[in-house]
Amino acid sequence: MSTYVDLLSHGRQYLQQRHILDAELDAWYLLEYVIGHDRSWYFLHMKEQVPSAVEDTYESLLRHRGAHRPLQQITGKAYFMGLEFMVNEHVLIPRQDTEILVEEALKRMSEHARILDLCTGSGCILLSLLYNKNKAEGIGIDISKEALKVARQNSCELNISAEFVQSDLFEKADGTFDLIVSNPPYIPAKVIAGLMEEVRDYEPHLALDGGEDGLDFYRKIVAQAGAYLNPGGWLIMEIGQEQGEDLRQMLSYAGYEEIEVVQDLAGLDRVVLGRMHQEEIHV
Repeated sequence: MSTYVDLLSHGRQYLQQRHILDAELDAWYLLEYVIGHDRSWYFLHMKEQVPSAVEDTYESLLRHRGAHRPLQQITGKAYFMGLEFMVNEHVLIPRQDTEILVEEALKRMSEHARILDLCTGSGCILLSLLYNKNKAEGIGIDISKEALKVARQNSCELNISAEFVQSDLFEKADGTFDLIVSNPPYIPAKVIAGLMEEVRDYEPHLALDGGEDGLDFYRKIVAQAGAYLNPGGWLIMEIGQEQGEDLRQMLSYAGYEEIEVVQDLAGLDRVVLGRMHQEEIHV
């Protein structure tokens, strides 16, 4: 039987041999998940022998990670905006870059805003907004029934009230909104085969494939969003790093104002936003 320190060392070497980025961290996170204790507990017990059931479970999870299955899918959870979200193979794993979209939306939201989240997936964007603006209300839309099951479970687990509707974009959207947000599929179809194995082989292509040039969903959203935005309302979307200028022009042609492309920490285009013109007040 192995000690905990032996098991962790083995896990690190196993993942390194299989070219897993952050092998050391992932080996630890998997061990932490299996034993259910933090590093403080580990350092107190690291030289103790590991129960065989724990060792077998850890070995099984290592094999999954060694096959490049995302860590978050193995543990079933991901962290976003300081909240824990359930994830599985039916939804995109929430990423830190997407927090920029949430941060930009929060700057422009009133306390009582009505929000529509298109392509909601796990619900991480909508639920994070509602967590920070708890008098707001929101609807999350996705074409995937399985993704909506995940979003509803996250809503329940986080005790954040939201409505989730199965719909092809605006097809079943009801009413108007102060804010429309979306992280739609935006990867050009021809690029998907060259993505990292963790993304290409395990995340849902339905949430990745943005058509030939990656802009299919943006064209539909921008063309239709105006009918669902209140005067002065905002459309805010995550974009690919080479799509900023295309989206700026798209929003401009559609009559949006205060258009801005926001960059991520790496200096890459990440979010585009525009405001629906406000109605003139005639005295």
